[in-house]
Amino acid sequence: MILNPQFILLFILAAMALLYVTRWLPTEVTSLLVIFSLAATGVLSSEQAFSGFSSPATVTVAAMFVLSAGLMRTGALDLVASFLVRWAGRSIRRLILLMGLFIPITSAFINNTPVVIMMVPILLSVCRRLNFQPSKVMIPLSYLSILGGTMTLIGTSTNILIDDLYRKAGGPGFGFFEFMPLGIIFTLVGTIYLLLFSRRFLPTRAPLASLISNRRETPYVTELVVPARSRLVGKPVTEAFRQISSLPNGEQRHRHIRQQGIQRRRLSGRIAPKDPALHKAHSDTVSAPNQLELLAIYRANRAYLAEETKSLQLQEADLLLVAGTPERLDQFMKQTGGELATVLEDDERVPMSDLQQKVVEAVVLPNSPYRGQFVRQIGLNQRFSVKIMGLQRNGQQFSRGLRDIRLESGMVLLLQGELSALSQAAESAQLMIVEGIGGTIPRRHKNRLSLLVMVNVVVLAAMTQLSIGILAVAGAALMIALRCINVDEAVDSLSTDTLLLLSATIPLGLALQTTGMAQTIVDGLLVFGENAPPLLFLSILFLLTFLLTQLLSNNAVAVLFTPISLTLAVQLGIDAKPLLMAVAFGASTSFMTPMGYQTNAIVMGPGGYTFSDFLRLGVPLSIIMWLLATFLIPIIWPLG
Repeated sequence: MILNPQFILLFILAAMALLYVTRWLPTEVTSLLVIFSLAATGVLSSEQAFSGFSSPATVTVAAMFVLSAGLMRTGALDLVASFLVRWAGRSIRRLILLMGLFIPITSAFINNTPVVIMMVPILLSVCRRLNFQPSKVMIPLSYLSILGGTMTLIGTSTNILIDDLYRKAGGPGFGFFEFMPLGIIFTLVGTIYLLLFSRRFLPTRAPLASLISNRRETPYVTELVVPARSRLVGKPVTEAFRQISSLPNGEQRHRHIRQQGIQRRRLSGRIAPKDPALHKAHSDTVSAPNQLELLAIYRANRAYLAEETKSLQLQEADLLLVAGTPERLDQFMKQTGGELATVLEDDERVPMSDLQQKVVEAVVLPNSPYRGQFVRQIGLNQRFSVKIMGLQRNGQQFSRGLRDIRLESGMVLLLQGELSALSQAAESAQLMIVEGIGGTIPRRHKNRLSLLVMVNVVVLAAMTQLSIGILAVAGAALMIALRCINVDEAVDSLSTDTLLLLSATIPLGLALQTTGMAQTIVDGLLVFGENAPPLLFLSILFLLTFLLTQLLSNNAVAVLFTPISLTLAVQLGIDAKPLLMAVAFGASTSFMTPMGYQTNAIVMGPGGYTFSDFLRLGVPLSIIMWLLATFLIPIIWPLG
């Protein structure tokens, strides 16, 4: 019995979706398995199955990674970033407004992942200087970079991919700035939404690294475990610890102190007495000498930071992240029966001994060579004497069972080591240190050259008939030839998961056409929506695309819906372009989950976010974008 190719393809699609969502296997491995399955089952010929590797979309996206890395490596955008810092003032709304002017324009021409990586340490520095919490600006940073990517053909790999598939189907393709009318509207509306609601919907929460870096009197950080025999079991946290970090409420405290100062100055002819509440709020921020300070409690894969711990009672097996002098730590363990916790070594768990080391958080970047590897395999301690104390994945904290967890893009590692060792490990492993260590020294004398190369690529793409792929490859070659970036850095800039994902999903789109599955899906839609206007189908396409993009890669979703859109346009007798625009913009409105887009995952750790934070701010914004797309796409690109 020969199985229907559509059933085989459906099984491949279901297996691919399961593996991409659960990430049981590295993204690269799943992509290679998809290519193998399409060829081995006979759904596609070998040549068709490997067509994604030679696709203009894949080559163009690879070249854009190199161009973006060249701009970042030469510090070409540092002046703009400095301007942002200078004019931020002391207002979060002004900071978000300036971000709304700078981030989308940059992301329209540069891959948004390096833009976000560049801006995270800058915004952390601004937040420290102005006493703001990073949780108020990190999600807006990611959202604005996503919105900016919708404005041009090269703003996101999704637009490049849909354009390539459209041309292969015999369509005219898209112009360089053809996405801009709706992209500008999306960006303006998104910026206004963030200005009005981000402060209300986003938490006042600091990442763990901020708690550590803002301590003044207690420079040593370590973990303690509460054993069953400890006198800490059952004791309220406020009784066990007199000092609990109060940094998460820093913004309110700063505002309170400022208001009290204004009130005292307004009293005429005399100096007002100190407010006891003010004095207490100020004293809570400073640890007394030899005072042990509680920074966090890890319990059942959840982290309770700072003042969140005050309502808790200590339990057996709690992991306590504490700060204090070595003498006070030793005294505390003797008095309470607490034990020095263990940290992860390369092959076994051994006790920590050196308390005089820096503790930082580091985000796993998309191009890290360790993505997909088990924590036990990466060897940070063996190579750099850097220990992994904990790990955060999708807002969940892990301090046990770390050895058997695979590293993924956006994961946050809690690392301990000397500053020089941490810097070396971060550069080698492609980790973004959230606090305390600067990046590599840029080649500033090349910044004008790199900017000139990028401007020429954009201008020629807009003004000539040369394809963006040809121009991007030429620009990448010039970046290397002019030594804005060397060959090794160019290779490191290539995001293998994105490129292999494109190489796997492009033949999937071809399989949807050749097996007739796209036609079957369209026939079902037409039966369901018999006599419905084309506007309804456009709205449904956008809705389905942006919902699936919250779980799957935006490129994978775009490839699945592009052949469906092309077939649907033929059946309805309308232009395919508005339906493809619905898919393109729907695939780029990934606001509701941290795994839906790389930049969301990157800001999760620095912002100290949980999964629900993205839902709270992202769901209303997604609905607004859906309504805008439904009514504006037919106006800008008529359905007739």
